[in-house]
Amino acid sequence: QVQLEDSGGGLVQAGGSLRLSCAASGRPFSYYNMGWFRQAPGKERDFVAAIRWIGSRPDYADPVKCRFTITRDRAKNTVYLQMNSLKPEDTAVYYCAAGRRDIATEQEYWGQGTQVTVSS
Repeated sequence: QVQLEDSGGGLVQAGGSLRLSCAASGRPFSYYNMGWFRQAPGKERDFVAAIRWIGSRPDYADPVKCRFTITRDRAKNTVYLQMNSLKPEDTAVYYCAAGRRDIATEQEYWGQGTQVTVSS
């Protein structure tokens, strides 16, 4: 069992930045692929970014490419999502996820979510 705790959301003006954190506990965190997803009101939960447990470059959804950066700190069992140049359309609840397969399509564990609100 892996427990994920999301944090770092808040209210920010358009053009601003936020850094989300996802702290993992439980099973060895290092062997899980990690991802961030978001869900805006009335919409489905969408993939945002992913980082594999070993090798390969991170993956990003087109709307966030060149603005968001996903990283992981194995020593702290934490994954981060640095969000720059935020836009009102980035407003959503952001969730981190963990899984042993392609995290964009198969997630085993979820965080509780953290609200990000971008004002225009």
